[in-house]
Amino acid sequence: MYVEQLYTGCLSEAAYFISSEGEAAVIDPLRDVDVYIQKAEEQGVKIKYIFETHFHADFVSGHIDLSKKTGAPIIYGPLTQAGFDVHVAKDGEEFTIGKAKIKVLHTPGHTLESSCYLLYDENNKPYSVFTGDTLFVGDVGRPDLFSGNLSKEELAGMMYNSLQTKIKTLDNDIIVYPAHGPGSSCGKNLGPQTYSTIGEQKETNYALQEMTKEEFIKTVTEGLTTPPAYFPLNAKINKEGYEAMDELMGKADRALSISEFKQLTKEGAWILDTRSSAVFTEGFVPDAISIGLDGRFAEWAGSLLPLDQALVLVTEEGKERESIIRLARVGIDNVQGYLQGGYEAWKNAGEEIDMIIDIEPEELAMDIPHDSKLEVLDVRKPAEFEAGHVKGATNVPLNTMMDPLNIAMIDTDNNLYVHCAGGYRSVIASSLLKRQGYHNLRNVLGGYGKMKAVKNMPIVTPEQAQAN
Repeated sequence: MYVEQLYTGCLSEAAYFISSEGEAAVIDPLRDVDVYIQKAEEQGVKIKYIFETHFHADFVSGHIDLSKKTGAPIIYGPLTQAGFDVHVAKDGEEFTIGKAKIKVLHTPGHTLESSCYLLYDENNKPYSVFTGDTLFVGDVGRPDLFSGNLSKEELAGMMYNSLQTKIKTLDNDIIVYPAHGPGSSCGKNLGPQTYSTIGEQKETNYALQEMTKEEFIKTVTEGLTTPPAYFPLNAKINKEGYEAMDELMGKADRALSISEFKQLTKEGAWILDTRSSAVFTEGFVPDAISIGLDGRFAEWAGSLLPLDQALVLVTEEGKERESIIRLARVGIDNVQGYLQGGYEAWKNAGEEIDMIIDIEPEELAMDIPHDSKLEVLDVRKPAEFEAGHVKGATNVPLNTMMDPLNIAMIDTDNNLYVHCAGGYRSVIASSLLKRQGYHNLRNVLGGYGKMKAVKNMPIVTPEQAQAN
């Protein structure tokens, strides 16, 4: 028996490939399915089943395309209602994969149809459990993402029952393979590992400790942040269906001349630049939005860009196709093409360019006492801001910056110094500000991570904030 976790860092997402005796199954595949087909070909096995743990909200799954290409049925847990052909499994139903088998454990709570899949090896011994968003390393799935008419408290109550009756009863040595790792917005605070064991989770996961149902509901529903805007849209896409990836690529993967590129922008297409943030600040096509492939690209694209918005891309040469695929993973399907030759072609043609001034934190520390119009713009999350920030800084979290009201609060006459934690988000924010006509700004290199170590930087700690 063969089990492989296929982890995608920028989405904190794990898909799984299982094979035994010439047959295979894929669990929670990403939308670009060629990797699973290639893996099956390399192993000389046939993909027999496609298992989905639930309707995902944070990415578009590859279940439909993979089923069409392989003929394998799509398996969901009980209570599933989908806009395409699926096998709705019964609780406890078993599926054979060669000499291995998978047993369905219906575990509602994250969503109604959420199910875990218990894998038995060739000796009929429970080996691992694929927990989807029911159980993470150190956390559980949030109960407020795609609940229909149910409240988050009602779903949290269901999750309590699922954990007590289906998860905590499993043997301690069973491997836990969740759908997500650290950084995912599908939980509150996922641990740093992408797999664990039932025994380890019983000892360390707060959600598996002894508590009443009422205590559990309160614990799980407290402190939930607003989910990214694209989550409900992705859940709907996964439930109702989507355009085939091959068809999408046929429309999006095309080189545009400068004149074609400019015409599409005149017609309303937005410019998305996927080069690294460090390169972007040195020069870019005016009005371009920077979301670099080197960070949590898909998540920020889904959070900031309307899914139906027409886009034209500026990429590093050779990264055009990757940019389109990674956008499609979160349901951004309206890419019209990419600038042939990228930014260098634009620049060499003598077209107008823009840039963002980068500064070191030490320069900011020197400017603060002497510039009455200086405004520090902190685009980190509120919790990050509360954990420590520059005195007098304005906190406008990046995920709120597409709201015109939030942008309107920023004074155009001020000298803006934009920063995040490390430098990736601040460049995105700076590009959004530039697009809105804010040109008197600087990007602080290294973000708060470097700023807090600067000797003369006026930092406000949580203790100081509380004292005031």
